[in-house]
Amino acid sequence: MLGRKGILIAAVCAWAGAASAEPKTNLLHQWASGSDAEAIAKLGEMFTAAGGKWEQTSIAGHTANTLAKLRANVVAGDAPPAVQLKGPEIAEWNATGMTATLDALAAKEGWDKVVAPELLPVMKPTGKWVAAPMNIHRINWLWGSPKAMKAAGIAELPKTWAEFNAACDKAVAAKLVCIAHYSRDWTDATIFEVVVYGQDIDLFRKAFVEGDTEAMRSPGMVKAFEQYRRMVSKYMDPAIASRDYPTAVSMFGKGEAVFMINGDWHIGVMTRSGLKQGDDYVCAQAPTDWGKPGFILNSDSVVFFKQKNPDYVAGQTLLASLILSPDFQKVFNKAKGSIPARLDIDLADFNPCQQMAQRDLQSSIKGGTLVRTMAHNMTVLQKYRGAMLEVITQFTNNPKTTAKQAAEQLAETVEAQK
Repeated sequence: MLGRKGILIAAVCAWAGAASAEPKTNLLHQWASGSDAEAIAKLGEMFTAAGGKWEQTSIAGHTANTLAKLRANVVAGDAPPAVQLKGPEIAEWNATGMTATLDALAAKEGWDKVVAPELLPVMKPTGKWVAAPMNIHRINWLWGSPKAMKAAGIAELPKTWAEFNAACDKAVAAKLVCIAHYSRDWTDATIFEVVVYGQDIDLFRKAFVEGDTEAMRSPGMVKAFEQYRRMVSKYMDPAIASRDYPTAVSMFGKGEAVFMINGDWHIGVMTRSGLKQGDDYVCAQAPTDWGKPGFILNSDSVVFFKQKNPDYVAGQTLLASLILSPDFQKVFNKAKGSIPARLDIDLADFNPCQQMAQRDLQSSIKGGTLVRTMAHNMTVLQKYRGAMLEVITQFTNNPKTTAKQAAEQLAETVEAQK
């Protein structure tokens, strides 16, 4: 009988139409360091073990940096065989006619039956598979330091924004930083969208999913900026602009800060930092004022571009098959902190916070509270997202900007991109 490697190679040869094809790839992505780099390295190891030649091009920093590299390659007539892309960018590139179709492989491996339904329109923007989802991230997490919570007299993680503010007031009274934060456009936007979502889920959908600029300048958005201003001015510390992620995690791990608001990649970062769930951190859904399980979804995926070289074509089949394999979905997501894009994976040996994420994902689907993230490029096009992030981070670092001014700027900046 053929083993996993033999099956994959046979599938590759059939797909490429040439038994002499030697599968290879060059994955363009933005996971340049830390737990993200470790997680993607596991894909490379599996690709090599299955008989492929693995190469990668990592572009550190912002999603925009990866997109700039992709555009440069395409203009030069050298579209990469595989690219990490998300959300509307998948549909935009698919519309160019340059993406490869994975329908034959998807049908053979039954992807439609096992991939989370919410991801299907993203991976199949016109009904055909052009991308392979790697995971599901949850954005709206609240992480608490048991040591700092005890020192501040905070008995449990807050469930509403009023409870959160009361807890932070206790932290400040105990001379602790309430929120460990490092200000970057995407980290500021992460917290801000969690506030908007937790206060008014309908406003989130109108402003951040539909791109409705009247919603962006509405009283509800002003209220969200007021809550966010309180968090920045009272519950964070003045060093957020110059701080990096490891330093923020260190503050949290040492019990110098009570909370962090961040996505579940934070699990991978904390694990690498030696922090243990239950002892050094606890997790819960970030506060909401509407009392249901909720889920702001992000998903990393790989899009495949048409290639003339049969080796790269063979490599695309091998890579896509590996990405959706149960083995990779478990190994990758355990390392990264996310949960599998496949719903048939048993998470019994995953982190308890990841197990909670899977439960809350199902509850949010049933309850109609699942949304995709704007801050992490899963809703509006990058030009609109970039405009919003610029306004949010300027507000974060300019205390003279009022909440009403910020809401108006949010709408005007997006309108200027249309």
